[in-house]
Amino acid sequence: MTYADVNGISLWYEEHGEGAPLVLLHGGFWTIELFGPLLPALAAQGRRVIAVELQGHGHTADNDRPLRYETLGDDVAALIRHLGLPRADVMGYSLGAGAALRTAIQHPDVVRRLIVAATPVRRTGWFPEVLAGMAQIGPEQAEMMKASPLYAAYERVAPHPEAWPDLATKMGDMLRRDYDWTAEAARISARTMLVYADADSVPTAHAAEFYALLGGGLRDAEWDASKRVANRLSILPGRTHYDLAADPTLPALVNDFLSAPD
Repeated sequence: MTYADVNGISLWYEEHGEGAPLVLLHGGFWTIELFGPLLPALAAQGRRVIAVELQGHGHTADNDRPLRYETLGDDVAALIRHLGLPRADVMGYSLGAGAALRTAIQHPDVVRRLIVAATPVRRTGWFPEVLAGMAQIGPEQAEMMKASPLYAAYERVAPHPEAWPDLATKMGDMLRRDYDWTAEAARISARTMLVYADADSVPTAHAAEFYALLGGGLRDAEWDASKRVANRLSILPGRTHYDLAADPTLPALVNDFLSAPD
């Protein structure tokens, strides 16, 4: 458990387990703690899980730069290089999935395999009511969120707990910015698995569209699977955006994908 000084940020990360490196990136307002049993389950599969707290989250103090998916991706790539790793697998959930995507797009040389959980490839891929909720994120909502487990976890470890409203302000600003990574995602070189809940904040139709960008779901795989693409799409039944990471089947899905031969 330590800090890495990268790109003007002292980035907190924890290492769990031993084996092939897997960088794990959390959701918005999360800390590493909120991954719950997922993190030790991944580490138990013979992986060196490098769990990161992104700019302004958990132990990682904010600085004067805005929050942007692009700079978060740069931070993740810089951490991989800081650790002396030629490449690593990268898995992100929600906000962390956006950061993971940008890492693979901007720094393809450091990402071996990519897992994107519960985020769209463009901003309009969220359901309209989710976008409406993002429009409300700011210091007023931060005050209401102080009764939530998100704030309790943040307050326990943040170097400056009084910065909670500032984090909400920056998060709101980032989440209201438009983006469309369709063209860039179609060129991702890392083998990729997309993971969504069947009642996610992202429509399953968008998940299928994203998968099609990666060559998936466009044709029959043939009886011998000779036309099956290397990329994957997983839809977890009985889950929502908010409890997807707690699905007990997720660690096995991740392990199967990361362990598959090239």
